[in-house]
Amino acid sequence: MRPALSVALLLALPLPAGAASYDCTLPTLSPNERVICQTRDLNDMDVEMATMFRLLSGLFGMGMRGAMQDEQHEWLQGRMACGTDIPCIRDAYRQRIEALQAIYDGIDRPI
Repeated sequence: MRPALSVALLLALPLPAGAASYDCTLPTLSPNERVICQTRDLNDMDVEMATMFRLLSGLFGMGMRGAMQDEQHEWLQGRMACGTDIPCIRDAYRQRIEALQAIYDGIDRPI
């Protein structure tokens, strides 16, 4: 189980169950995106990652937000390079979720 952030995020920003962070009905989806839509755990990881990214993006000013967007773009290119390789896509999501969790864990919060 992930730290409290994941649970809090999923409760704070509910998305339809089983829905990727993008429209799975679009005819223009890449093969990579289609695999994510059709594979439940990848779909769930996509929603978790997108929710974490949106929440964290709202917590920072333009400089940090811009850096996060650049990292997200680089990550997306890497995920797309996986093609339809499910283990590769799964690893990409795990790494990105861990990176976003590390950003959250590094936020100074009052006790």
